Amino acid sequence: MTFRFSPTASLACALAVALLSTAVQAQEVGKVISSTPIIQQVAVPRQVCNNEQVVTQGQKSGAGAAMGAIAGGAIGNSVGNGNGRAAATMLGLLGGAILGDKVEGPANPEVRNVQNCSTQTFYENRTMAYNVVYEFAGKQYTVQMPSDPGPTVRLQITPVAPGPSNTYSNVPPPGSAPRW
Repeated sequence: MTFRFSPTASLACALAVALLSTAVQAQEVGKVISSTPIIQQVAVPRQVCNNEQVVTQGQKSGAGAAMGAIAGGAIGNSVGNGNGRAAATMLGLLGGAILGDKVEGPANPEVRNVQNCSTQTFYENRTMAYNVVYEFAGKQYTVQMPSDPGPTVRLQITPVAPGPSNTYSNVPPPGSAPRW
């Protein structure tokens, strides 16, 4: 014997299964008694930068040494004659450069802004989840939730058929001693 379902019968059957499955599960509400955050310290790396003023020795222009060398060379050149003139010119150049550098004096110090950056670890307290105690049908239950549910928690109730009864003829009643 072969059974055939018409499209209308198949649609009616599917609709009946869908209605039965929603009828089996019910949306209920439990009253939240307490919601306690679970807090954890988390290490967070951050880049921290600060600006410092650094004083450095400035650079000399070299003008004093150059002017001193020219003046010393001219004086040395005018002093000697023959081979001595060349030696006097060289000594005048060298002495004039040293004297001109001293006359120019030390370079002015320079102030520069320098940025120093480093990565530092900061610790932050973050809420990871909530321990929620709620009441439903006169009993209290505890559950961990990712966010605070507020004053009520929605529950999805699915009825469960009772299991087989456990009646064993060989098992003594609770609290009695076994017989040997």
